[in-house]
Parts: sequence; C-alpha cells; structure tokens
Amino acid sequence: MADRIISVNHITKTYKMGDFEVHALRGINLDVDKGEFAAIMGASGSGKSTFMNILGCLDTPTSGEYYLDGIEVAKMDRDELARLRNRKLGFVFQSFNLLPRTTALENVELPLLYSNSISSSQRKEKALDALNAVGLAERARHYSNQLSGGQQQRVAIARSLVNDPVVILADEPTGNLDTRTSVEVMEIFQKLNERGITVVLVTHELDIAQYAVRNVVFKDGKISRIVEVDDRKIASEELPKIPLLEEELES
Repeated sequence: MADRIISVNHITKTYKMGDFEVHALRGINLDVDKGEFAAIMGASGSGKSTFMNILGCLDTPTSGEYYLDGIEVAKMDRDELARLRNRKLGFVFQSFNLLPRTTALENVELPLLYSNSISSSQRKEKALDALNAVGLAERARHYSNQLSGGQQQRVAIARSLVNDPVVILADEPTGNLDTRTSVEVMEIFQKLNERGITVVLVTHELDIAQYAVRNVVFKDGKISRIVEVDDRKIASEELPKIPLLEEELES
C-alpha cells in the first residue's frame, strides 16, 4: 500500500441533462502503483476522459472513493483540489497549452509561480533542469511559435515535471502530432517512466498504448478489461539524465 499512488474504489459519475441522467462512470475500481506506466483506452463516450478528469482533480465523482498518494480526494472542495493538483500532479495535454508569447523556459516555470517557498533563481534552475530532462535545454529562450509541434509537446512534458509530481497525467499527448513525432514523444514518456516517474495517459491509439506496461480498457462507463502489454514497444533514444532537482537545490 505504501507504493500505491492512485486508488479508486467504486467511482461513479452521473450527469443530469434535463429529465435524463447520463451515467458516465459505473463503479470503477483501479489501483496504480508508484513507477507504473498505464494507458487508459476506449472509444469516444466510453468514460475514459471523465475518469481522467477525476484522476486530475478537475472533477469530482458522484460517489465512491479516490485516494491520491494516500490523500482522500473525493470529498475535497474546489480550493483544496487546486492545491492538491499543484503539489501532486503534472499534466500534458493534446493541444500543448503553452502561452504563445512566452519562452519555453517561462512556460515551464509557470507551475512554480504559485509557490512562495522558491526563489526566482531556483525557479529558473528547476525549469532548465526539466527542459534538459526532455532534451530541449538549448531551446529555453525560444518562443512557443518558434518551436515545432514535437518541441512544444516536449516543453509541455518539462512543465509537467517541474513540480516533482507523484504522477504525470497525459491526455491524448500525441493527438496533434505526426507519426514520427508521436514516437519521439512516447519514447520520452517511456524513458521518464524507466527512471521511476509514474505515468498515466489516455489514448485511443493501440500503437501508442503499446508503450505502456498496462492497458486499462473502458467501455460504457466501466473497465471492460485490464491487460499487461506483451508486445511492448521499447524506446530507442537515450535522453539526458534527470537531475535530482530538490537535492541539487539543497546542496
């Protein structure tokens, strides 16, 4: 239990639409351990996006229990959820969500602006370390519109790392990328995971899910099956070593 990062028990989510109720999630049970790489799969309307929003503390379940790193999440209010998101989670989105007139370095620094315990120089150092971790330190001073789609997604991944989250949640992270760039991005996720970072991603693409260790397949608001990936794709590129950010700042 000590290494369990996510524990979801009997989670349901119901939306009211006029006189009708839409049951988006129907009793989900799932555990994710520290250092795991899991892919959430399913067709449109299967419940995977709703589930990801709950995991990301962007929405609350109608019923059930959700524990993130041992903290009970389901009963938290909006402010408590926001603080927990900033402390525990890193996000990567399909559309990158970078500020257009801002450098790569400044985009990566954004999550640290909410912390009063870190100085400006420390914030910059941590952001540079995160960019280095995804092989993009030399692009730190480039603006978002000067970067390719793959480079922008690398910046987004670096931003997700900068707060030292317990888990990275990636929602269709290759959805706006071509095949070659998608492979490069998935290799980054895989290499980061091999270094101990927990990754949970949503995808509808089987070839992308094959980079994970475990696939969780949703259908009609339920988990239809959970399978270990036998024919897992293995990253071929070496990435720069991730510095021990906290230890370096303390030394």
